[in-house]
Amino acid sequence: LIQVMKENPVTIELGSHTDSRGSKASNLELSQKRAESAVRYIILKGIDPTRITALGYGETKPKNKCADGVPCSPAEYQVNRRTEFKVTGFMKKDAS
Repeated sequence: LIQVMKENPVTIELGSHTDSRGSKASNLELSQKRAESAVRYIILKGIDPTRITALGYGETKPKNKCADGVPCSPAEYQVNRRTEFKVTGFMKKDAS
């Protein structure tokens, strides 16, 4: 992602997710902290912070059936703990 951002004038959203264990409120907070941590790392690698947005989704967008009250294996829970990125826009390249 960092290389892509260095080579292309894109803006991105980093969206972090949690599994359904724990409260909805704590999962939202945890996912926001995860997203912000990923943003800090990317900024340390030389990407302008105005090009990145961090959003925590908590347990609201599971990739599988593992919602509240559904028993799942550790591997199934792991699928929902993730950070994804999407391109949200393109910036004009410098005319220099």
